[in-house]
Amino acid sequence: MFYDNYNYQFWGMNLIWWLIWVILIFWIFATPYDIPGQRSKKETPLYLLKKRYALGEITTEQYEEIKKMLEE
Repeated sequence: MFYDNYNYQFWGMNLIWWLIWVILIFWIFATPYDIPGQRSKKETPLYLLKKRYALGEITTEQYEEIKKMLEE
């Protein structure tokens, strides 16, 4: 009787550890990029252009001209 229980007594804990590892690995690779201290998204030239325009560093005419060049 003891022998029958011995074969399966750790199966549940083994399954829990696998689940913890899968969740941990998923969390490491699937976290959003905008968390401070984490990887950051690569800023595209169009994004940087919009950012400069929003900050008032360039005029509307400059924005439109550069945007046309980037979209070609």
